[in-house]
Amino acid sequence: MSISQIARTINESATLRLNEKAAILREKGDPVIHLGGGEPKSSAPIDAIVAAAGLLNSGAVRYTPADGTRAMKKAIIRYTEEFYGRKVAPENVMVSGGAKQAIMVALQAILNPQEEVIFPAPYWVSYPEMAKLCQAIPVAAVPEDGSFYPRIQDIEEKVGSYTKAVIINSPNNPSGVMYSAEFIADVVEFCEKRDLYLIMDDIYHRLIFDQKKPISCYDYATDFSENSKLIVINGISKQYAMTGFRIGWAVASKRLIEVMTTIQGHQTSGPSALLQAAAVAAINGVQSQVENLRVTLENNRDVMIAHLNSFAGVKVTKPDGTFYCFADFSVYDKDSRRLSEYLLEKVQVVTVPGVEFGMEGYLRLSYCGSIKDITEGIERMKWALDPDSPNELYIGERKLVRDWA
Repeated sequence: MSISQIARTINESATLRLNEKAAILREKGDPVIHLGGGEPKSSAPIDAIVAAAGLLNSGAVRYTPADGTRAMKKAIIRYTEEFYGRKVAPENVMVSGGAKQAIMVALQAILNPQEEVIFPAPYWVSYPEMAKLCQAIPVAAVPEDGSFYPRIQDIEEKVGSYTKAVIINSPNNPSGVMYSAEFIADVVEFCEKRDLYLIMDDIYHRLIFDQKKPISCYDYATDFSENSKLIVINGISKQYAMTGFRIGWAVASKRLIEVMTTIQGHQTSGPSALLQAAAVAAINGVQSQVENLRVTLENNRDVMIAHLNSFAGVKVTKPDGTFYCFADFSVYDKDSRRLSEYLLEKVQVVTVPGVEFGMEGYLRLSYCGSIKDITEGIERMKWALDPDSPNELYIGERKLVRDWA
């Protein structure tokens, strides 16, 4: 079978693969604990469910404009003004089948083959593959100080004559860190000065902890003309726990949105009318569910950090937001894929290898599940890894005996 050169360069999404693996194990009845996922366990807002059910019952679920319905655009305009302090026009907005599609279409609209896209490491697993799908070159900028908090110098050092765009994801998946206002200001200024596109992946921007406040990139931008190369991405998946609804959006210059809409129109046509109706209701409805989720996640984070700190040699940076903790387990195994497979095999705990995010020796652990899963999952991991742990472990009624070195 002959496949394209591009297809041969693309790797499968590690997170989606692990989600599928965990589902298969659960269907078999195995007591697997999934600490690798990025999916809140809370239900979608009731406003969203009622709106979707109402439209579904009407039977009038039709095609929508390629850039989204008027109601959805109005909701995004309101959202952008409320949470970013920026008033935009409908022509500045494109609705997509999830924030992932919005990013992909943006890259297809701005990149030429062999041009470069820069993003700080650790990075979301899809950024490099998205760049490759555009025949562009992904370039990771690793903070020189060894932390998860990049400086503008780390970005500047990677910029060359082929650099076209920078992607910033804050709070960051997988590390959970929130970049400082100073760094965001520096990146916005630098990209404007160097005439680079800046894609702000803000999908977690309301899920932040310790009384921190979301940072708006618009506060530091000076170019709001049609020449602006600032693209803001967001969506309903994370903050409203509506991962399966697949609605995201992009806010950018009118000309760029026009080009992106043309591309999306040929890819998927308009986003689902049903799911946009649900998204509108979530954005315009009671917002207490977002705060409830945020508080739950903050508490879950504290539980996970406390348990991880009981490991000898494991290094943890306390997340500022998101669902994730990115812990350095290299004291046990520097090969994160091998370590992740080992934990799944021995104690049926799903984790995501750090190498998928550009950092070897780490594991991404999710705390968006239950306290019970967090506690038991990390206890299983400690039993499998810590030589000072008891020789036996019970998983349900099943007794495990550690018979390996």
